Amino acid sequence: MDSFPAFFPLKGARVVIAGEGEPAEARARLFKGSPAEVVRVEGEAAFDPAAYSGAKLIFVASFDEDFCQRAAAAARMVGAPLNVFDRPALSDFNTPAIVDRGAVTAAVGTGGYAPLLAQILRAELEARVPAEAGETARLLGERREAIKQAFPDLADRRAFLRRLLAGPSPDAEALDTAIAAGAKAQGRIVLIDLPLAEDLMSLRALRALAAADVVVAAGPAREIAARLARREAERLDVATPERLSELSRGGKIVVVLGQPDGLAIEGAERLAAAPGAI
Repeated sequence: MDSFPAFFPLKGARVVIAGEGEPAEARARLFKGSPAEVVRVEGEAAFDPAAYSGAKLIFVASFDEDFCQRAAAAARMVGAPLNVFDRPALSDFNTPAIVDRGAVTAAVGTGGYAPLLAQILRAELEARVPAEAGETARLLGERREAIKQAFPDLADRRAFLRRLLAGPSPDAEALDTAIAAGAKAQGRIVLIDLPLAEDLMSLRALRALAAADVVVAAGPAREIAARLARREAERLDVATPERLSELSRGGKIVVVLGQPDGLAIEGAERLAAAPGAI
C-alpha cells in the first residue's frame, strides 16, 4: 500500500479552496451537498496565510504555476492538510475519485500516478454501490443501540448484519422487524449462474457472495469465489441438495456458484449473472 486512505468528517469543518477556473470549480463540486463550510479564496487574498485560518482541509487549484506556488506557501503556514492541483510534490494528499452515497463514500486513488485509471475504476464501483446505500447506513446508525441490545454477542451481531445486507436494502420497517426477531439466524440458499466474465456478476450476486457462510464452487467458479467471497466462508467443491438444505436450516447462508442448471432445491433463490440483473 503506497498511500493510506483516510476519511475526514465534514460536519462543522472549514474547507478552503484557493483558485479560479475549472480546477477550483472541480474541487468545489466535491463538497456540493456536504455539511462542510466551503470558503473560496481568489486572487491576491490567496497569498495571505490568514485566508486559511481554521481550515481542516485546503485545496489550491489553478493552471497558473506562480499562483499555486505562492498560495501553497501561504497555506502551508496554517498546518492543515494541503492538496495542490496537478502538483503531487506540493501536496500532502491526493484527491481520489469518489462514489458519493451520502453516509456511504467509496474512493479510489492511484497515488497521483494515473488519475484517469482512478476515474475508470470509480465508474465501475458506482455501478455496484446501490443508490440507497447511504440511507441504509443512516438507518443502521440510528438503530445502533437497538442492534447491540438485540445481539449482544459481536459475532452474532456481525452475522445478523451480513444476512440483512445480503438481500435488498431494507427500509425502516423491515429493519425494525429484523431487529425485533432477535438472534435467530435465518438461513438461505442462493444459486448463482456462472457469468461469462467476472465483471458481469450482478450486484445482488456479489452481495450474496460477500455474506455467504458456505460457498459451493468447482472449476472456474472456484477462482471467482476465491476473489469475491468472504475469506471466512467455508468452501465446498460439491454438496448434495440434502446437505445444502441442512446447512440452510442451521442458519447458514449457502451460495452455489456455477452449478448445473438442473440443480433444483426447494426454497432456493436463483440469481442471474447478466449486467444490471439484480
